[in-house]
Amino acid sequence: MASGSTFSVIGADVVITGNISATADLHIDGTVEGDITCASLVQGEKSEIRGAITAESARMAGTVNGSITARELVILKSARIEGDVHYDALTIEQGAQVDGRFAPNARQAVKPVQAVPSSIAAAE
Repeated sequence: MASGSTFSVIGADVVITGNISATADLHIDGTVEGDITCASLVQGEKSEIRGAITAESARMAGTVNGSITARELVILKSARIEGDVHYDALTIEQGAQVDGRFAPNARQAVKPVQAVPSSIAAAE
């Protein structure tokens, strides 16, 4: 058996309740009620995901109710997303609907700025 990337498909007639974790690429046309973690995610137009998504790359075309974290994220015009979006690279087609906040992944790791003590400020 040759090693290489695999691709898993969740068909339009499939409903999954529970979290999905895959090292493979994942194509979802069905309904998922749970969190998804995978290398690459492609979501079909009729698909519905209710849960958090974490992927290296994601191409969203259906309905998502939950947060999305991806290095490369493409939101197609048919997508309807309700939740916060974290990304390194982002492409959004005109007509896509997103109800949530956008933030680059780098901002997640940044700590809040602390006030400079007045003794230090006075010394400058």
